[in-house]
Amino acid sequence: MEGASFGAGRAGGAIDPVDFLKQPQTLLRVTTWIFSIVVFGSIVNECYVNKDSQHPELLCIFNENESACSYGIAVGLIAFFGCIFFFVVDLYFQQISSVKDRKRAVLLDLGFSGFLAFLWFVAFCFLANQWQRTTLTRGFSQGADAARAAITFSFFSIIIWVVLALRALQRYRLGTDMSLFATEQFGTDPSASYPGYPGGSGVESTESYQSPPFSESLEPNPKGYQVPAY
Repeated sequence: MEGASFGAGRAGGAIDPVDFLKQPQTLLRVTTWIFSIVVFGSIVNECYVNKDSQHPELLCIFNENESACSYGIAVGLIAFFGCIFFFVVDLYFQQISSVKDRKRAVLLDLGFSGFLAFLWFVAFCFLANQWQRTTLTRGFSQGADAARAAITFSFFSIIIWVVLALRALQRYRLGTDMSLFATEQFGTDPSASYPGYPGGSGVESTESYQSPPFSESLEPNPKGYQVPAY
């Protein structure tokens, strides 16, 4: 919605669920929400395995580094709940009447999206590095596909969160178009002057002057009337 307040129309407008779900920003949030589920779901369910029959305890498949699995799960959960929160914010954004509140929401979206892009970048580098150092035993090979999926979708999440941050930055730069609230009173050019009064508005013009009504019919001494003498 170009030319609107931080990318949305006037407050109080009706919400069309179909149009909302078709918006690129909504599709991006749903996509990264699914990616977060894939990452932390893969790590929780299949990246804790037995190294071999001699080691029955469950170990993190990423080079037996518990920190790698814990970090991947933490980032996935943060992204999961963050997507839900901002999905709700986007849904009710048009109902926010205060321009300041809209600005805060956009700035929060910008900061959170940039922060998540950084976290996913660290997660991708961390998991990929630990996976390269992992010695695939018979037990670890069972969770290899899940480990690769976690690394792959961590990389894809970086791209989507960067795009979300750029869209939030675009909405912030768009700001508020005050012509929404004064489309008839003010011209589009800031240097334009205020419009004058329209013709026939009751304001007298200086170009033409007319004598007051009935002034021509008045005479000093009307016919048929004499001033009495005292």
